[in-house]
Amino acid sequence: MRPKIRVVGAMIEREGRYLITQRPPKASLPLLWEFPGGRVEPGETDPEALARELREEMGIAVEVGERAVHVEHTYEQYEIDFCVYRCRLVGGEIQHLRVHDHRWVRPDELDDYEFPAADEKTIAKLLDL
Repeated sequence: MRPKIRVVGAMIEREGRYLITQRPPKASLPLLWEFPGGRVEPGETDPEALARELREEMGIAVEVGERAVHVEHTYEQYEIDFCVYRCRLVGGEIQHLRVHDHRWVRPDELDDYEFPAADEKTIAKLLDL
């Protein structure tokens, strides 16, 4: 049986553009783009995990809002239980602490970036809204 990993992502919008980040070259799924976020650790709520991950990865503070999308996806080695939350940037300047790069992109530009399969499903759901 594959391990199931709970993952949270942030949908941060500014002037009609969304923040996406690029995975580091040595990470799993290297150099792919994604909504920033990460794993939920034991004992954490989704909002706590999301706030911690964004602080650790980019040095930013967010206010976590409503859940926008929930998808499940099976990769070869593991399963992802993935929730994306609408977030508001409330502090800090984006630094590349644990991300390779970042972009602010319009929804119609998302197809120009390569995302992991679970994120592709998320984006498809978001663009249908």
